[in-house]
Amino acid sequence: MRNREQILEREGGHFPGRTYTEAVLEPAFDEAKNSLLGAMMAINKAHLIMLKEQGLVSEEEALQIASAIRGLDLEGLRQAEYTGQFEDLFFQVEHELHAAAGDIADNLHLARSRNDMGIAIYRIVLREKLLVTLRGALALKSQLLSFAEEHKDTIMIGYTHTQQAQPTTLAHYILAMADSLDRDIRRLQAAYANCNRSSMGAAALTTSGFAISRERVKDLLGFDELIYNSYDAIGGADYVGEMMTAVQLAAINLGRSSQDFLLWCTQEFGMLRVADPYVQISSIMPQKRNPVSFEHMRALLSSCVGNTQTVLTMMHNTPFGDIVDTEDDMQPYAWKALKVLERMYRLLSCVIGTVDVNKEVLRKRTEGSFATVTELADTLVRSDRLSFRSSHHIVSRLVKRAVADGLAANQITLELVNEIALEVIGRKLSLTEEQLRMALDPVHFVDIRTLPGGPAPSEIQSVIAKRKGAQQTQEQWLDAARKQVEGALKNLDDILAGWSGSR
Repeated sequence: MRNREQILEREGGHFPGRTYTEAVLEPAFDEAKNSLLGAMMAINKAHLIMLKEQGLVSEEEALQIASAIRGLDLEGLRQAEYTGQFEDLFFQVEHELHAAAGDIADNLHLARSRNDMGIAIYRIVLREKLLVTLRGALALKSQLLSFAEEHKDTIMIGYTHTQQAQPTTLAHYILAMADSLDRDIRRLQAAYANCNRSSMGAAALTTSGFAISRERVKDLLGFDELIYNSYDAIGGADYVGEMMTAVQLAAINLGRSSQDFLLWCTQEFGMLRVADPYVQISSIMPQKRNPVSFEHMRALLSSCVGNTQTVLTMMHNTPFGDIVDTEDDMQPYAWKALKVLERMYRLLSCVIGTVDVNKEVLRKRTEGSFATVTELADTLVRSDRLSFRSSHHIVSRLVKRAVADGLAANQITLELVNEIALEVIGRKLSLTEEQLRMALDPVHFVDIRTLPGGPAPSEIQSVIAKRKGAQQTQEQWLDAARKQVEGALKNLDDILAGWSGSR
C-alpha cells in the first residue's frame, strides 16, 4: 500500500482528519467552550436585538430565536467532547439553535460572519481578563503606597552598577516601583481602550447590504467605539499586540524588583524576612527559610514575558486579514500572560504586606558606608568655595586612604580630611567638625534632599498623598469600566426577558 493511501486509511477520507482533529480542532474546541462561549452568546443576543429593531426579522421570528438562545444548555456545551461532527463550537451552537427554532434560526446569521463575530468574541474575553489584571495591579499599587508610608524614615543604601551609591530610604525605592507600576497601569488602560472596540457589522470584511446598525450592537455589547474600517475590523491584530507589549513591560518591571527582593532576603544582606506563609523549608537543612515566593515570582514573570513574545511572534509577518495565526491558536497565550501577571500582582501584595524589615541592620550599614561622601564633596564646595571637581578629588583620595587604613566612613576625622586637602590643594580647609559630622550622617543626607522626587521624608509624604489621589481616580475608572461591561451584558438578558412570550 502506498504511503498516501496508508495515511488516508489511518486519518479518514473526509474532514476532519484524525491528526488534524487531535492537533488543532479538539484543543481549539476545548479552549472555545471554556473561554469563548459566554461572549459568543452575548453577541448572539445583541445581534438578534438589533435585527429585530431594524425590522430585519419579524417580532415572531425574534421571539422564536430568543427562546432558542435562552433554552441552550450552556453547561452541556461546556462539558461536550469534540466529535468532528461540527468544525468548531460556532457551528455546533448554530446547529442547536436550528434544531430548537427551525430554519428561522438561520436568520441570526444575517449580515454576520465568523470573522467579525470571532474578533468581537476575542475582544470581549480579553477586556474581561484585562480588567481582572488591572484590579490586581491597583491592589498592589495600594499596598506599595502603604508600605512606603510605613518606611519613609527607613534609611538604606541605594545601589548603582550593583555598588553602594548613596543613602536613600526604603520608601524612596518602593515609590519608584509604584511609579513604574503606575505607568504599567496606564499602558494597560490604553490597551483596554483600543481593545474595547466593536468589529460587529464588518461581516466577512466588506460589511453588508442589509440595513443593520453597527452602532446599536456596539452599545449593546458595552464597547466604547466601532472599529470603523471593516477591513481593519477583521484584519487588525494590534489590539492584542498592544496589550501584550504592555503586559510584557509590566512583567519585566516587576521581575526586576523581585530579583532585588530575593537578594535582600539573603543572610548577607539581612534586610527582609519573608513571612512564614511564603517561605519553604529545606528537606535536609533545618536552618533554611527559603523565600521561594520571590523565586516563583521571578520565574513565572519570565514565563509571562515568554507568552507575550509568543503572541507577538505569531503576529509577525502574517497577512493583513482574517487568518488563524492571529485567532484561535494565538489567543490562549494572551489569556495565560494576563492570568500569570494578575496572580503575581496578588502574590506580591501579600508578601510585601507581611514582610519584616530589619531597620537596624540597614541603619548601621548606611552609617558605616562611604555612600554618604557625595554630600561631603558638596559640603566642601559650600564651605571652601572649591570647584566640585577639586572637591571630588579630595574626597576620592580621602576614601582611598580611609579604606587602606581600615576606617569606616563615620570614623573619618577632620585631621585626616585636612591632611588629604594639603596634598591636593596645598592648604587646610575651613570645614568644621560639626560640618564634617553632618556631611557623613546618612539621615542628614536624606533629609536635605527635598527636591521633587528626592528621598526626604517630607517629600516622600507629599508624593504618597498625590499618588493616593491618582490611585482613587484609577480605581474609579476601573469600577466604571466594569459596571459598563456588566451592565451591558445584563441588559441583553433584560431585553430578551422583556419580549412578550420569551420568558
